Amino acid sequence: MRAVIAATCISLFPAICQANKLAEEDRIELTRGLTAEFATAKLMLPRTKKPLEFNSDGTWDKTEWAAIAKQSGPAARTGDMVQITKLTIDEDKLVLEINGGIKRAGHWYDRVQVGMGYPTATTVPQGNSNAPSGTYIEILFHKPLEPMKSADVKKMLAPILDFEKHSATELYVDALTPQMKQAIEDKRALVGMTREQVLLAMGHPAHKSRETKDGVEFEDWVYGTPPGKITFVTFTGEKATKVKEEYAGLGTEVSDPPVPR
Repeated sequence: MRAVIAATCISLFPAICQANKLAEEDRIELTRGLTAEFATAKLMLPRTKKPLEFNSDGTWDKTEWAAIAKQSGPAARTGDMVQITKLTIDEDKLVLEINGGIKRAGHWYDRVQVGMGYPTATTVPQGNSNAPSGTYIEILFHKPLEPMKSADVKKMLAPILDFEKHSATELYVDALTPQMKQAIEDKRALVGMTREQVLLAMGHPAHKSRETKDGVEFEDWVYGTPPGKITFVTFTGEKATKVKEEYAGLGTEVSDPPVPR
């Protein structure tokens, strides 16, 4: 039935339907604006592999959440600081991974090396928080997603998560140099950034790979998908030693950003 309605909408009112559809730029803003964000839990969040259902109008089944918490224990208690470590955008819902999900070590695909030959496991650091474990929250819209921003999602989550307090992220960013702070605000990676700073600036990469040359280990993070801008961030040790931006299929390249002083 939904498919029939959608087809009718597109055939009769294409301009209106397109205007009410979640566009690619909205998806990018949501991912960048929510991934790696810290918040304070305003109530106990149960630990569960099956996402906790939360309606976009700010309501949820408190009895069900209490039953899950009784069975699996808390992922976060009231006052704990938690972090959104991944955002998944579906047709009619948003799924938030909190503190790496049910396994604190992260998912298998967060540790897979992408490159030639067989994939090997590598350790990818997750965000820090003082919550005891991880979980998942899915925001149900009960209809196809319409244009929205990360600020709108934070308002939806206000009954359970407080993004307004001066968080550890803000305190951390305030201690950085003006150039670093501006880069994080602009969602840009710079040479000299740590992995945590790159995560704050750009979120989780689309791909990661590791290789060793002359006894030195390099790790590459790749952002973006063709056609369009692709950003390559290369880490040597704990810091980014090269940031390269290219426009796939367009034959142009942007020079490396300057090293921060």
